[in-house]
Amino acid sequence: MSYLLLIHEPVGQRATRSQAEGRAAYDAMLRFGADLKERGLLVAAESLASEHAATRVQRRAGKTQLLDGPFAEAKEMVGGFFLLNCGTREEALAIAAQCPAAEWCTVEVRGLAPCWDDGRPA
Repeated sequence: MSYLLLIHEPVGQRATRSQAEGRAAYDAMLRFGADLKERGLLVAAESLASEHAATRVQRRAGKTQLLDGPFAEAKEMVGGFFLLNCGTREEALAIAAQCPAAEWCTVEVRGLAPCWDDGRPA
């Protein structure tokens, strides 16, 4: 089954690190991803640019609206993700607990499902 580890980091957290600290955190995440790949669990992984480089797109009543970041109402931003193919939800949770980002961010674990599936047991 496929699970997404979604890395939620506090807005502005990156600016509090020195470049060396930021590179060390990134290197830890690269090593984590390489280990997952070696174990045959990693489908894809990426780090995302900060919210300053983001644009939100909405279309309502036929009108498209673009809103460039940063977004004042946001307390967190999605900093990256790991897409896994593992056996169970429990395995995905155990992998998330080993993720280096869990020390400075929140790692959300979500199974992949169609948009009509709300994830609740039938």
